[in-house]
Amino acid sequence: MATSDLHARVYEKIAGITNYLMHSQAADGSWCYCFESATLTDSYMIILLRHLNIQDNTLIYELGQRIISKQEPSGAWKLFYDEPEGNLSATIECYYALLLTGCRSKDDPQMKKARNFILSKGGPHQASSLTKAMLALTGHYPWENTPNLPVEIILLPTWLPVNFYDFVGYARVHFAPLMICRDKQFILPLPDGPDLSDLFPPSPTSPVDLPEFLPQAIKSGLKNIPLPLNEIHCLALSKIERYMLARTEKDGTLYCYFTSTFLMIFALLALGYELRHPVITKAVGGLKTMTCFTGIDYHQQETTSAIWDTALITYALQESGLPCHHPAINKAAAFLSAKQHTRFGDWQIHNHRGRPGGWGFSRTNTINPDVDDTAYTLRALYRPAAYFPETLGEAWKAGLDWLLSMQNSDGGWPAFEKETAKKWLDFLPIPDAKSALTDPSAADLTGRALEFLTNYAGLYSGNHVRRGIEWLLRNQESNGAWFGRWGVTYIYGTWAAITGLVAAGVNPGHKAIKKAVKWLLSIQNPDGGWGESCLSDLEKKYIPLGFSTPSQTAWAIDALITAGLRDNIAITRGTEALLLLTADSGVTPAYPTGAGLPGGFYIHYHSYRHVWPLVALAHYLKSPIFISNP
Repeated sequence: MATSDLHARVYEKIAGITNYLMHSQAADGSWCYCFESATLTDSYMIILLRHLNIQDNTLIYELGQRIISKQEPSGAWKLFYDEPEGNLSATIECYYALLLTGCRSKDDPQMKKARNFILSKGGPHQASSLTKAMLALTGHYPWENTPNLPVEIILLPTWLPVNFYDFVGYARVHFAPLMICRDKQFILPLPDGPDLSDLFPPSPTSPVDLPEFLPQAIKSGLKNIPLPLNEIHCLALSKIERYMLARTEKDGTLYCYFTSTFLMIFALLALGYELRHPVITKAVGGLKTMTCFTGIDYHQQETTSAIWDTALITYALQESGLPCHHPAINKAAAFLSAKQHTRFGDWQIHNHRGRPGGWGFSRTNTINPDVDDTAYTLRALYRPAAYFPETLGEAWKAGLDWLLSMQNSDGGWPAFEKETAKKWLDFLPIPDAKSALTDPSAADLTGRALEFLTNYAGLYSGNHVRRGIEWLLRNQESNGAWFGRWGVTYIYGTWAAITGLVAAGVNPGHKAIKKAVKWLLSIQNPDGGWGESCLSDLEKKYIPLGFSTPSQTAWAIDALITAGLRDNIAITRGTEALLLLTADSGVTPAYPTGAGLPGGFYIHYHSYRHVWPLVALAHYLKSPIFISNP
């Protein structure tokens, strides 16, 4: 294909994506695309509504239909397209949820296949910690076979070597309600509900024990409290209750997450709240607002992504040439500036110098900001703040200060809270959730922080940038890639690292960049694109997907352009592939390229098929194009 023809097609694609995005902007200036995952939240919403005796049969039916549509011919359910065989936990959850809908019975042929799959994989004893907790809460699993983190840990001061705040915030808001439910051994059974005893193989299992040092550390930490043990215990339960309630947002959800709110509702019931208590009713209402239409069916989201989507799209539109004074950018900037956090949150526990100024992921999020949302919001506001300094300049400066304050002592950046990488957490008997317990420095976050600080904040030198560079260079894989925590996986991390390092002044001829480029070129698909499996996230090594995806192809192209390969044939082939991929409506754009929990939770961001190709294609052209006002 002639270069001029390819350029013309790129211009045309940029114009098409840009016009589509501008016409999909909400009246308040935001964009909010579906935050789609597998079936966990659909199943749990059905389970929650049935066990609370809330007769929202329309929602239950719609979620049930989505679950049915996702079942494999084998009877199992998967978390992603190429997951081998199926996922045990997802299959247990879907099996129970479908029985509760009344749409399926145990005698249904596909349900029999699901049951056989569950038994072949060892049954609930081999399921995830969250699945076991759900089954225990609903009366189908013994609490003694789940980890029992003593509630008294909430009372330990943060300066002790073991304390509750060693967990990162998104782990704490799940553990807090679980600790109450486990302590009370609370169950909310359905008297006429299905019996799941046939999912258990005959082999017995033993209780789960905590490492010996943990109870000893808690006992030692409490020795100076002059109260009887039973009163200390009650004090701990009361503090956990206050902890949860203080972190509910205006919509009633706990930290804007479905799963933590699900657990909180059961914990409040365990503490004696009535089924229709206003706090519980409000929480359920907040969860219902997280339901979205995927374009095919209805889905219960784990959270909503209005800030993330709006920041990314506002940034991408300006990268493609839309001027910062365009009405669409003005509206988006106003929306984002209004969502800046002004209150202290738990992030301050390990960040004593920082002041509020970050942004969170969701529209209703006011106390849980993160580095990624803040960095991309600041990118989105960079040009508008320069154009309207009297209205946006102060907010931009506060956001920058917060971002700088979040750098870890090792030089990298975390997502939500700094300095949460304690080693004792590795010994807890919850291996499936290990990576969600802490929030260590990550290559994707560090690379993007560096790219922002140099390209947008003008910090080309100084301690923050130097330490960030050093962290990335220390943490490169032996094959030249970097591991990405919040995207899939090595393509994502390598893109962020290359763009960050080059922006920060590392020469593209540096051996680390050359090694990374060589790796990216070596994994290019025959069609010219790039595609990586979610299995990489779990196995901690690159695993090819077998087909290309729009977002991963865009990341690879952008990284190679940044590394100086703009005129390389690999870029030409990649760009041609990307143009085709953005027009595909099959499995390729629907494959999840967002990561939440390795082996447990992956995200298909509906905005990604637009945002990342737009950014990569704009960078491919080198100079911006200006699209007339609609």
